[in-house]
Amino acid sequence: MGEIKKWVGISVCLVAAAGVFLRATAQMTPEQISERPAMEAFLTKAKIIGAENLGEGVTRPKKLTLKKDGLETCGVWKSPSGSGSGTYDKWECEIAAYRMDKLLGLNMVPPTVERSYRGRKGSLQLWIYGCSSELARVENDIPYPPEKAERIARMQYLHRAFDSLIGNADRTLQNMLWTEDWRLILIDHSRTFRCGSIHEERLMYGKSGLRGDLHFHELPRSFVERVRNLNFEQIRRAVEFYANYREIEAILKRRDILISEIDEMIAERGEAAVLY
Repeated sequence: MGEIKKWVGISVCLVAAAGVFLRATAQMTPEQISERPAMEAFLTKAKIIGAENLGEGVTRPKKLTLKKDGLETCGVWKSPSGSGSGTYDKWECEIAAYRMDKLLGLNMVPPTVERSYRGRKGSLQLWIYGCSSELARVENDIPYPPEKAERIARMQYLHRAFDSLIGNADRTLQNMLWTEDWRLILIDHSRTFRCGSIHEERLMYGKSGLRGDLHFHELPRSFVERVRNLNFEQIRRAVEFYANYREIEAILKRRDILISEIDEMIAERGEAAVLY
């Protein structure tokens, strides 16, 4: 019997009954990116055969076990809504963040879809196996491999630019995951797409960032060009109703600030030192 074995190292393998392997990675290849629809379909249609609570957090997530056509794996289901207890938290943002990840070619956010559980709508994200959090790395005093230092720094810069664009006010060491070969996977986006002056006039990261002196010194040229060319209709088509008009307008305001800062870095340091 086949199963979706794991998201480990660079890949998650869907082992089909016919023995066909479908792979997807953080920062996926074009071939692997083409296989994401299969994972999205599985998350949407597979039968839920088990559930367990994941801690006592505000979002009260659940780990659901899924099975379809001989394939079996797990997903994280969340259903926070609105700003209860003064905390902004929406399951729709999980899906919108995944769709923005795809639109921008980031390829760090696991497949995420809408899925109802016990009559309640929520987001369902593919469970990630074989990873450890940045928090665990820090607590256990595990150094980054010297030979991967440049790549790790670039992945951190990239997630900061992405979080700045989508207004992620809740990036923590716990929701930054490292695969066994040190590729970065980003989870937990229910507090993204923030609106209001503080989230539309300043970025989360960068020279005047809300998160202090954490910057994005180098970025992929393709990512920057996609951000530069973003427009309202393009975002709307990508996120559909998972982000509202106000949230999309806020994205575009942050886009302008982000691009302005990137252009300033290019003017100061030269394009070759900023874009790769």
